[in-house]
Amino acid sequence: MAQSIQLIEKGQAAPHFTFQDAQGTEHSTRGLLGNPWVVYFYPRDDTPGCTKEACGFRDRHPDFDAIGATVIGVSPDDDASHSKFRDKYNLPFGLAADTDSKIAESYGAWGPKKFMGRSYEGVHRVTFVIGKDGRIAEVFPKVKPVEHAEEVIRALEAL
Repeated sequence: MAQSIQLIEKGQAAPHFTFQDAQGTEHSTRGLLGNPWVVYFYPRDDTPGCTKEACGFRDRHPDFDAIGATVIGVSPDDDASHSKFRDKYNLPFGLAADTDSKIAESYGAWGPKKFMGRSYEGVHRVTFVIGKDGRIAEVFPKVKPVEHAEEVIRALEAL
């Protein structure tokens, strides 16, 4: 399926938003300036592909910590769903509830999708690596959930 969305591009300023860390405390991405961070968009908590992707980030979390990078997952699910998902899979990073799609829209990750012949609007699986200056350093528009954390680490190491 060809994506007909307009992602923000390398070099552009990353849109800021709030998110809950692994302990449920709210933070803003503005507080991350001076360190790199990763924003990965995924369709839904506790589904097969999304779980594989989240667990990949979980399993490589020590590597993200060593680089000094913060990982934030964003989906349309609410905070209660995120809390269950985080607890079930012991996810050590923040999740942002984007119930009104504003975060995904600001990054260009929201738009038309097709699944089993049905067309609808939804979040696209895409990841952004943001540099210490708050600008987009890398965009991954086509994500393979199982191996994705490794390619994100390589992008962070190249900063």
